[in-house]
Amino acid sequence: MMQPSGGKPSFLRNVLVRLFLFCLFIIALRFAYVVTLRGESCDHGDFCFFSLPENIDVVTGIGKWAKPSSAIISTSGKSAPAMPKKLPELWAADGFQKAVRFYSSIFQDLISEGFLGPSSKVLCVETQIGADVFALKEIGVEDSIGIFKKAFKPLVISGQGFKQPFKNSTFDFVFSCGGMIEKSAKLADFAMEISRTLKPEGFLVVHTGTRDNYSLNSFLDLFHFCKLVKTRDIDGIDSKMPFIREIVMKKVSGYGNIVQIIGRRMESHSVDSVSKCSVPGYKRELIHNAEPLIEEEPKKPWMTLKKNIQNVKYLPSMADISFKQRYVYVDVGARSYGSSIVSWFKKQYPKQNKTFEIYAIEADKTFYDEYKYKKGVTLLPYAAWVRNETLFFEINNQDPSHKNLKKGRGMGRIQPVQSSGGSSSSGDVDEIKGFDFAEWLKNTVSERDYVVMKMDVEGTEFDLIPRLFETGAICLIDEIFLECHYNRWQKCCPGERTTKYQRTYGQCLDLFTSLRESGVLVHQWW
Repeated sequence: MMQPSGGKPSFLRNVLVRLFLFCLFIIALRFAYVVTLRGESCDHGDFCFFSLPENIDVVTGIGKWAKPSSAIISTSGKSAPAMPKKLPELWAADGFQKAVRFYSSIFQDLISEGFLGPSSKVLCVETQIGADVFALKEIGVEDSIGIFKKAFKPLVISGQGFKQPFKNSTFDFVFSCGGMIEKSAKLADFAMEISRTLKPEGFLVVHTGTRDNYSLNSFLDLFHFCKLVKTRDIDGIDSKMPFIREIVMKKVSGYGNIVQIIGRRMESHSVDSVSKCSVPGYKRELIHNAEPLIEEEPKKPWMTLKKNIQNVKYLPSMADISFKQRYVYVDVGARSYGSSIVSWFKKQYPKQNKTFEIYAIEADKTFYDEYKYKKGVTLLPYAAWVRNETLFFEINNQDPSHKNLKKGRGMGRIQPVQSSGGSSSSGDVDEIKGFDFAEWLKNTVSERDYVVMKMDVEGTEFDLIPRLFETGAICLIDEIFLECHYNRWQKCCPGERTTKYQRTYGQCLDLFTSLRESGVLVHQWW
């Protein structure tokens, strides 16, 4: 007896299996589009297969029913529903709930102190998933929105701190958490955008992980359009940020010359308006932690550098330098590119992952070709001087048989043409242009920049340093590495001093001491 054929059921089964797999593919494709490309959650549209009740409080988790939130601000200025009918699973996650409880406590404190209110229009900048925005809505501050480079709607729309999709004077309150401001690659633009979108008399509240006075004052310099209201230290939300400094500031109408912090000067941010400056107290504090000066003259100064450099307390090792709009290194008497720029600054100076603009000031034309194709380095082929004038630049004699002629170059002295006529010299003499270094510095950097300077100018430091004080340009420099030239003991000839310089070690020590007593963080360089 013949068995019934199974061909038709098998065919039907194959069709159903293929149809099922095709449906799975469509669902996966839809998920990838919504979540990955659109940057939204799985609750978008009618994508999810189930939803929570519209007014359930997923944060408290105790069955509390929350009031439906009103509207949020969109990039177009039109209102959009604040809470979707279908809530993202992330909102019910333990980490999200913990963050919301933390920010709810923060905002309730700010409400009790009068900085925030139910009617405030609030922006949370650089908030990735919007836990702070959620917390605001939960406590009744419904007109709140967050921005991040990738949207997480409805709480967070696409935008960045340094490029905000809002009109001028839009918000009453701006909040930045998680130490996001100091991580910004465009900090100056970040500050200016907040200045643009925050209303006059509005409040800016920032959570940062820095705790030293240098970083606090750098922050106040950066946000110069606000005045400091208060700061407080609080415990962080997790181990990633165990400590938080909360800074509350208020935007000042018609800001310009305002006192930012106790005992500080008027904030004109320009040393052009004064002939002298006073180094602020927070910079003076760093000197107490700096390495002590070497008071006894070294018997072998050529060996002192290797020993002393290990004792140097760099400013970035004592303070956070995040809140600066630019980072600048000025090498006065740079010599070759591989000299102090590469061998010391690039390899040894602690930069805290900041990118520095580099200015190399060198009077010896022998080294100029080295800088032609160096990115990030600007060569100033002149001599740093106290005014703009023509100078004579005397180069040390070098034995022609020496294998590396450049090694003896770049150690020349300068003097004005008027005073050098008729003088004899044992070295080569070039006529070069000198420029007013202090005035150049004032036109190149500001007090909101972080400026490091190394100076090795073969005795001219006794002219340049007083000029920096006279013009007030000294206040623009955060840290100086200074080589002071004196009649030191010679390596070649035991018991003999060099005749190239007339100053004594005692005069150099007086120079370093006066700099530190004036509040300048200076290190002895050899």
